[in-house]
Amino acid sequence: AVELPGEFSIHGGILDLFPATEADPVRIELFGDEIESIRSFDAESQKRLADLASLSLTIAADKPTATTDNRSPGNGTAPFARFSESLLDSAPANLLVILSDLQQSISEGRLYLQRLANPTGLFGVDHVMARLTTWPSVTVDAIGVDSFETACRFSIEPMERFSGSRRDALTELAEVLNPGDRVLLCCHNEGEQERLRELLVQHDAQFSLGLAERVATTPGMLRRGFRIPARQLIVLSDSELFSRTPARTGTKRRRADSRAIDSFLDLKEGDLVVHISHGIARYRGMKMTQVLDVQEEQLILEFRDGVTVFVPSSLIHLVQKYIGPAKTTPELSRYGGTSWLRKKDQVAEAVSDMATDMLRLQADRNSKPGLICRADSHLQQEFEKAFPFTETPDQLSAISDLKADMENSRPMDRLICGDVGFGKTEVAMRAVFKAVDNGRQVAVLVPTTVLAEQHYRTFSQRMAEFPVTVEMLSRFRTDAEQREILKRLKEGKVDILIGTHRLVSKDVQFPSLGLLVIDEEQKFGVKVKERLKQMRAEVDVLTLTATPIPRTLHMSLLGIRDISSLTTPPRDRVPIETRVGRFDESLVRSAVIRELNRGGQVYFVHNRVHDIHELQMRLNRIVPEATVVIAHGQMPEDELEAAMLAFVGGRADILLATTIIESGLDIPNANTMFIHQADIYGLADLHQLRGRVGRDRHRAYCYLLLEDGRIVTTKATRRLKAIEEYSELGAGFRIAMRDLEIRGAGNILGTEQSGNIAAVGYELYCQLLENAVRSLKKEPLRYQRHCRIDLPVSSFLPDRYVDDQKQKIEIYRRMSQANTLDQLSELETELRDRFGPIPTPARRMLQLRELNLRALSWFVENVHLQNGFAVLRYRNARLMRMLSLLHKD
Repeated sequence: AVELPGEFSIHGGILDLFPATEADPVRIELFGDEIESIRSFDAESQKRLADLASLSLTIAADKPTATTDNRSPGNGTAPFARFSESLLDSAPANLLVILSDLQQSISEGRLYLQRLANPTGLFGVDHVMARLTTWPSVTVDAIGVDSFETACRFSIEPMERFSGSRRDALTELAEVLNPGDRVLLCCHNEGEQERLRELLVQHDAQFSLGLAERVATTPGMLRRGFRIPARQLIVLSDSELFSRTPARTGTKRRRADSRAIDSFLDLKEGDLVVHISHGIARYRGMKMTQVLDVQEEQLILEFRDGVTVFVPSSLIHLVQKYIGPAKTTPELSRYGGTSWLRKKDQVAEAVSDMATDMLRLQADRNSKPGLICRADSHLQQEFEKAFPFTETPDQLSAISDLKADMENSRPMDRLICGDVGFGKTEVAMRAVFKAVDNGRQVAVLVPTTVLAEQHYRTFSQRMAEFPVTVEMLSRFRTDAEQREILKRLKEGKVDILIGTHRLVSKDVQFPSLGLLVIDEEQKFGVKVKERLKQMRAEVDVLTLTATPIPRTLHMSLLGIRDISSLTTPPRDRVPIETRVGRFDESLVRSAVIRELNRGGQVYFVHNRVHDIHELQMRLNRIVPEATVVIAHGQMPEDELEAAMLAFVGGRADILLATTIIESGLDIPNANTMFIHQADIYGLADLHQLRGRVGRDRHRAYCYLLLEDGRIVTTKATRRLKAIEEYSELGAGFRIAMRDLEIRGAGNILGTEQSGNIAAVGYELYCQLLENAVRSLKKEPLRYQRHCRIDLPVSSFLPDRYVDDQKQKIEIYRRMSQANTLDQLSELETELRDRFGPIPTPARRMLQLRELNLRALSWFVENVHLQNGFAVLRYRNARLMRMLSLLHKD
């Protein structure tokens, strides 16, 4: 299926393609060499979106006009040289060229080419400059230009830096104004423009400085402000005045998490599957069978001792792909044995006990009075308006949920799940500010000192404009500093205290603790978790985790666990370029130099402390231009803090670290990562480590390095290949997320339940859990009902209609799981749209499923032919007699 830009597929008279210039893929239906229709469709669901009258396609490169004199035929690029061209080859004749700091740009360009190991194939600086002279140009230079006759000189001065405080910024602005100066303030949106006008009026009313008359506001984006003395004009941006980052806007996309864990799209021959009635087997492909004149496609399952079972495609709902915790390989079940049924019953009992305990805990919590927060105050609204980004729909939903919890009389205990970089911290900050605004203290508990430092910086910057005191308690603080912080905390002078397990010590006393925020609770020890259980009964608790849980588990836990999931990434997040290869010094150097050339920084992950200093010396030799600092958990506190602050502050180019950076580190300027000996990591670890880069708008790179001479196992190779290839929209992404989601399920449910998931597979486990919760809440159980239909009708998807086996399995499964006539009708429409007119065998499949649904509505359990008549068998004879009496009347 076409899911990503640049992909295309052809099946019959249907051409699917995803042009790079279009927001959605396009489906073209052909009749011979004529186009019958053009329509866009959704990449995730593959369903029609809109009909199109026309489609303009752009090719990857225009016919080149550039010369190739700077390309050598000896480097392997000669056959492709005629396809290489400069962007200038496509420039219009009426182009105006603006050259900013020309000499500096030329010097940087030449330095960049000198640093490259093999610059052949790139246009040289002289070549580019010669091309630029063919158009009119304007040169902007701080020093001056060669031609005095054509120079237009005027003085521009940089503006002073402001503190960033909303309370003080306007006063600071008034202090730098000279008599007669006017100010033009660029606001990143109209809402901020309106708020600034209100602030100016309020400021004048309070201080009588007359700023409102001298400051004009306008929507616009400006990176740095400046002063033009001759014009008595100052131009500023709101982000510069208040030390904020311009907002990201645009439509957000939702990741395909609903299909991530229960899809058959990636089922391959040899994979483990679960037959609900008979247990764990190995999938051996599909086979077309024929009995008399009836054809049907069947799944081939291999059980223990080589027993082979054929499952008709109409019963595919009984088969699930086995998904379990990482490093789990269950034994095949014995077909027809009783051990599988016993195992399933044991898991069902354990799940029921767990659900009972969770419901009891919820009932206990509901019976105790909690802190009741008032509705959002004006200060809370100002705090939320100061957020410089556009919230995702999931963030808004989670914020609404936690506010409702905090304004309720029962103590809050909510879990926020979300992948790295999806905005969990901002959601937590809304709750933290609300608690402080209601006169309560907040404790933020994190598993590592590095994450404590990160949160301390983030919270301090975010709260800087408001009357909130933030402190940190970790081994980065001296004993004297810790004593002073604890003293002020006890006196109620600290609003937010961030720290590691030190926060749960007996000498840490909160006189008015109202909210406890726990980041990655599963990483704490047993004693800390026991203390957290006690605290849960007393205050509001908000737990954050970067291990997302599957949607199916989320739905199963509705009513017994308060969970908010963040599954919507920022739209402008550029996909991370991921590559796998041997440790090659020239590759490392070129990648580091590329990052340094664009002003960025580099992570180098090496998870062995004993030889990390040797690797540092090696990196110093490979890239002597770069400053390398080391960070790992066994370092003295002062050295670790110094290294982290040097990297965060931009004084170090490369952070050589262990997986201590896996959780929470957020440095937008670091957008290249190397993971050394990547084959020893699981998919979840690789995914979360890689999430440290790509947090800005620049293209990010992640290199998974393998040591020369090291033998890589087949499983490790598959892991690395999966994470190299996956994208957020493709089927490979679902493979790579599986380990992470199962880990998330284990974190929420406990290690014992991880064993139960391993025993029966994730999908069946969720079905058992959902039924256990429904049973305890006296709600009707959900189960798949089917009527057995034995009719001499051939029903299957012909290869000429759907030629991809994975797509076939998905369609068979969706058809068998269609529980309403509307769902079946939607599937029929989708088949016509995706694959063209439905052939007879496929149409009969739809008709048999419709008959199945109608028979179920009449409580029929079997339909078959006997002596030329259709025989209907009802669930019980009494019901059949009642229906026959109704028919007589």
